[in-house]
Amino acid sequence: MNEDTLDAPLVRTERAGRVLNVVLDAPAQGNALTVDMTEQLADILEEAALSEGVHCLVLRSSGKHFCTGGNVKDMQEGTDLMAGSVADVRTRLQHTLHRLTRVLATIEIPTIAEVNGMAIGAGCDLALMCDIRIAGERAQFAESFLRLGLVSGIGGAWFLTRLVGPAKAMEMTLTSEFMDAHGALAHGIVSRVVPQQELASETARLAAKVASAPPLALRMAKRLVRESARSELSTALEMAASMQAILLCGDEHKATVTAFLGGSQ
Repeated sequence: MNEDTLDAPLVRTERAGRVLNVVLDAPAQGNALTVDMTEQLADILEEAALSEGVHCLVLRSSGKHFCTGGNVKDMQEGTDLMAGSVADVRTRLQHTLHRLTRVLATIEIPTIAEVNGMAIGAGCDLALMCDIRIAGERAQFAESFLRLGLVSGIGGAWFLTRLVGPAKAMEMTLTSEFMDAHGALAHGIVSRVVPQQELASETARLAAKVASAPPLALRMAKRLVRESARSELSTALEMAASMQAILLCGDEHKATVTAFLGGSQ
């Protein structure tokens, strides 16, 4: 990370028990994914992935936008993520934006995107990488890359296709049309839409409920759902049997059952 970014963090964290809130905090720039913001966010996510005390991570933003993707001014000027030759830009994308993709694709703890406004371009893709998305009524989603003569360089096509299916993913990609919160709910991009003024409290309630689950079982449950979505049934059954056997024979399960039965056993 660049040393000068430490004086003005673009991403901040707020801890609420077992929940870690990660806040994109550059509202004047629409929380655009610059090199500095991307590196700060990746650092925080990679550290959270190793934390035994964090059982749920919420990704949210300050201001009126969730994330507006790349900085269009930087695109015009050929600066920041877009500086240099084709080889330079390709390498920079792999070492910055793709860090976010990799950590969100592999992190064991559940992740929730709280989408308060525009989630467009790479910002839409960032939300898609989380396990759960909850949207305020003002949320807007768009795979808007073609408006700027681009494609998703962060892996959004991979996540979008698995969420909405190839046909809808193709339509969203080729038209760059905006989708409101209720459209996103209808197509399974978000799991719920709430009134704007209730978004923060509803997300906090959901995150706390997720984080209250036994931590080992929670991580295995997330992995089982994700892997089952792209596995053959035989593979999913083998994984389920292995995970269940580990849990059934483990101390966490035994303690949870004892607590469930009120300590009578």
